[in-house]
Amino acid sequence: MSTKIVEIENLRKTYLIGFLRKKVEGASGISFDVHEGEIVGLIGPNGAGKTTTLKVLLGLCAPTSGSAKIRGFDSRDPRSRERVGFLPENPYVYPYLTPREFVDLCARLSGMSSAARADRVPKVLERTGIAWAADRPVHRLSKGMLQRTGLAAALVADPELLVLDEPMSGLDPLGRREVRDLIFEERKGGRTVLFSSHVLSDVEALCDRVVILRTGTVVVSGAVGELVHRGATMTELTLRQVDSDTRAQVLEAATLLRDMGGDLVLEVEGEERLGDTIARAMKGGAKVVSAVPRKDSLEDLFVREALRTGDEASAGG
Repeated sequence: MSTKIVEIENLRKTYLIGFLRKKVEGASGISFDVHEGEIVGLIGPNGAGKTTTLKVLLGLCAPTSGSAKIRGFDSRDPRSRERVGFLPENPYVYPYLTPREFVDLCARLSGMSSAARADRVPKVLERTGIAWAADRPVHRLSKGMLQRTGLAAALVADPELLVLDEPMSGLDPLGRREVRDLIFEERKGGRTVLFSSHVLSDVEALCDRVVILRTGTVVVSGAVGELVHRGATMTELTLRQVDSDTRAQVLEAATLLRDMGGDLVLEVEGEERLGDTIARAMKGGAKVVSAVPRKDSLEDLFVREALRTGDEASAGG
């Protein structure tokens, strides 16, 4: 069993909003783990509790109850953050600094020596694709270039755990591909990655496991491959040499998708109906060309599980 790097247990966070101190639940009992060497995606609609969870984990705010731990240390203990790299959704970089100066500053704050910084800073600037603009004032950088600068700062101290809040934000398709490749490389190097994102195709392509939040609670958690197959109960069935009588028989149990002039493409729900449809087709002399299970995408799962109650955004993030 691999080591647990992150442990979130029954995490609750209540915000007091406005003059009347109205209570708003940012997290309502969130529990999940992240194991060493995993890439785990944290997703959910606005107000689901993603940002709140990451803030508590990183010690940026205290939980109302429950706990968040990194490497066995409570998130309120500074030792929990000694080997953590963090990229916020909207990284703030001092506008009068250059990317090189900002990343070097972050390295100094992490306790790196001058010699180590001189070696490491150019490498992470190159890896994140910002080296060509490393000496340009930050106020002249685009949103995507700022994102790359923030990612370089998160990587500079060679962390064990990377916590990335919307790492693809502001990046063009090529930039997103480069960041995905970089995250894979970090995992190959033994890093553990926890990130939140609204780009579900990136989450599906990157993650070993996914945690879906809704209104401050975990509604789905598990391996991406298992989850996207779990809801796949539909099969696309293609039949050939179907006469009119057989056609009428099979359409009692299946839905017609396409009539391709001799071939019928049908949609069949459930294993029992699939067997019944194939039996009717073969009894009528038709040939079965293919039967292909239709795989859910992560987006299908997300819509089904995270949006089914029509959540509205709240201050919880």
